[in-house]
Amino acid sequence: MARKGKRRKTFLSKKKYLELILQFLDSHPLGAFSAKTITKKLGFRDKPSKGIIKELLVQLNQQGKVRQLRNGNYTSGRKLEYLEGVVDFVNPRFCYVVIPQMDEDVWVRAADMNGAMDGDLVKVAIHKTQRHGKRPEGVIEEILERGRQEFVGKIELSDRWAFVIPDHRKMFQDIFIPPGKTLEAQSRDKVVVRITEWPTGRNQNPTGEVIRILGPAGENEAEIHSIMAEFDLPFEFPERILAASAKIRDTISQPEISKRRDFRNVTTFTIDPEDAKDFDDALSLRSLENGNYEVGVHIADVTHYLKPNSALDQEALDRGTSVYLVDRTIPMLPERLSNELCSLRPKEDKLTFSAVFEVDRNARVKHQWFGRTIIHSDRRFTYEEAQERIDAVDGDYGKELTILNELALKLRVNRFRRGAINFETTEVKFKLDPQGKPLAVIPKIRKDAHKLIEEFMLLANRKVAEFVFHRKKGKNKDTFVYRIHDYPDPEKLTAFSVFARKFGHELEVREQAIAKSLNKLIDDIEGKPEQDVLQQLAIRTMAKAKYTTEAKGHFGLAFDHYAHFTSPIRRYPDVMVHRLLAHYLNDGDSAEKDEYEPLCQHSSDREKRAADAERASIKYKQVEFMQGMNDEEFKGIVSGVTEWGIYVELVKTKCEGMVRLSDLKDDYYQFDEENFRVIGQRTKNTFTLGDMVTVVVKKTDIDRRTIDLQMV
Repeated sequence: MARKGKRRKTFLSKKKYLELILQFLDSHPLGAFSAKTITKKLGFRDKPSKGIIKELLVQLNQQGKVRQLRNGNYTSGRKLEYLEGVVDFVNPRFCYVVIPQMDEDVWVRAADMNGAMDGDLVKVAIHKTQRHGKRPEGVIEEILERGRQEFVGKIELSDRWAFVIPDHRKMFQDIFIPPGKTLEAQSRDKVVVRITEWPTGRNQNPTGEVIRILGPAGENEAEIHSIMAEFDLPFEFPERILAASAKIRDTISQPEISKRRDFRNVTTFTIDPEDAKDFDDALSLRSLENGNYEVGVHIADVTHYLKPNSALDQEALDRGTSVYLVDRTIPMLPERLSNELCSLRPKEDKLTFSAVFEVDRNARVKHQWFGRTIIHSDRRFTYEEAQERIDAVDGDYGKELTILNELALKLRVNRFRRGAINFETTEVKFKLDPQGKPLAVIPKIRKDAHKLIEEFMLLANRKVAEFVFHRKKGKNKDTFVYRIHDYPDPEKLTAFSVFARKFGHELEVREQAIAKSLNKLIDDIEGKPEQDVLQQLAIRTMAKAKYTTEAKGHFGLAFDHYAHFTSPIRRYPDVMVHRLLAHYLNDGDSAEKDEYEPLCQHSSDREKRAADAERASIKYKQVEFMQGMNDEEFKGIVSGVTEWGIYVELVKTKCEGMVRLSDLKDDYYQFDEENFRVIGQRTKNTFTLGDMVTVVVKKTDIDRRTIDLQMV
């Protein structure tokens, strides 16, 4: 290629033009160029050359030596590998294409994305050489399926046009709204817009139409509704679903009672958060003559009311899970079921599906029974009320709570002895005023009452899974819905161990020793400045838990087999577990694996959607809480480092913001990925994960849910 400013001589032979064109395109195998650009890049300016090059490109395309893309640009005809993957649009300059069968994501520059957006399923041409760091590079050839059709954002109006500025962090283009397609929204309203025309080039904007007005930007209802729309969460139940739930009878017939084991005369109570409205689990306790205890874990019998393939069942399956935003719950089931018929409210007979255990005083299970039951809860405890009785060993049902707590503590010790990982992350909740404005950020504190419930739910979930797995001998096991958690990725573990060593902590990464070593690390860092950072990094090394019919174990809990049995009001996998367990208790044949595996994948996807939406709502309230605190100094811990900035978690409020590298004026800082730090080129100043820093709030952005910080 000619040096900039130098023009080639004209009157070359066609053969020479052909050589130059092929040489240029082969040296840019991932680029796509117009005939005009190729002519310019080759250094020609005269009209004859322009005509010849255009003619030869058409000829080369017909011969298959170059390829013409949909937008008219030309690229090398060199044979590339084509694979399908999902776009992760990291920033305006480039994206990654995540391909399941590849260990590394494929790097694609924005100019080669061919109009693809974040979340799109695409066909990507992969170039074997790696010019951008260590990752393979590619060009998006075709968009197979759009990841989403609707976006949420703030509308800006003028006399002749309108644009929607998307809230979605990975949508980097505003959406053009033609006249008459605004639904009479006002400027700065939050709206939902549906794309009607997608861009085909880098600098084109998508076109759309407003389909819902959420309200003025910045108001609580508008912002929470924005999050709901962003994650495609339902705003309400369809009328036909509410009508179907209203028709369900609330009486329990005598024939139904006669088919169940009766626990109505056994001491039973629920323990839930103060603001809970649905109670899907209860505990019963009675002493046996042999000195052991009978502990019943009673779970709302949702499947008695939720018939397979009914409209109610299909709606619950589609939702997959209840979603808990900061100021509201988006339930999986209508209120008639979740808060009334299925909720184990005190002083009412309720239908349940139970796991009943005879345990000795060391919490060892001597006998177990699973089946349908009827209970009558004596008392509804909040966690705080239950904790008061455990601490004082007094009050109503204080004796029963104390016994259950002692058993739970032993179950917990045994679980960690077997190799369970003791992750205790700090979660936050908000104190809100009537308008939803955050008044305070409050860390959630887990005490014995929380852990008591947790241990007996874990016991029931584990024993149900083990029962089904061992019901049939040999390799061909009954189909079941398991909750699995794979071993951590060895490479991630090794990288984490290297980082932990910088703080003076050793981590054994052998598979047989990792659980014990991680627990020792967690104990060692408790109360130290690096605790939060190392614990968060340790969690990131873990595989993601998911639902599957594969009978694998749960690494984090150190269980060979595990299922979700205890929350069918709010999780659809628990509904499937109840149905399958009931089927096998009646000596049914194995269910079809091909029927349940897609349902497991759907449930895992819905769980991720719920978690992402919940995080977004927390982030929104954190940003709202930090508004008006500009120039106030805060102590913080470096919680993440990237090529564009340093993430800092504020100690006082647990809110996270970012210091942009471009705002560090004392030096030019570069990202050191291997050492989890950024380093100044001249001064060698470093900012590393776990560093304590002092920052001020520079800017808050409700729309993007971001907090910009400045180093002091």
